[in-house]
Amino acid sequence: MNTPRSLIGLEASKCTSCMLCVRECPVWCISLSAHSEPDPQSPPGGRQRMVNVLDEFTIDFGVCMYCGICVDVCPFDALAWHGADAGEKLAVAARDELVHDKEVLGLSVFDDLAVVDELNGEV
Repeated sequence: MNTPRSLIGLEASKCTSCMLCVRECPVWCISLSAHSEPDPQSPPGGRQRMVNVLDEFTIDFGVCMYCGICVDVCPFDALAWHGADAGEKLAVAARDELVHDKEVLGLSVFDDLAVVDELNGEV
């Protein structure tokens, strides 16, 4: 498989907060927080089913070793590689700016790079 690797992106709507990516990351650069809510699609009667809702998701690319284990273990394809140009656009000057949250990670293949500039405060 010859996949261009640059940054890992998140499709938050597919994330079930199962924590597999967090547990399997060898350098622990992923953090995730979620809360439980009643499932609106659960049938009436009986015990109410609960679903996890993603609150926060961050990847510290200063620690990440770009192994792709998180992408491979995600059973819902919520994490995916983005092309090489995404990494160049998200280049930063300070190491603490390498922590990207779900808003930046969730941009669909970083299509709207003006939004990235706005999120990074470069407008």
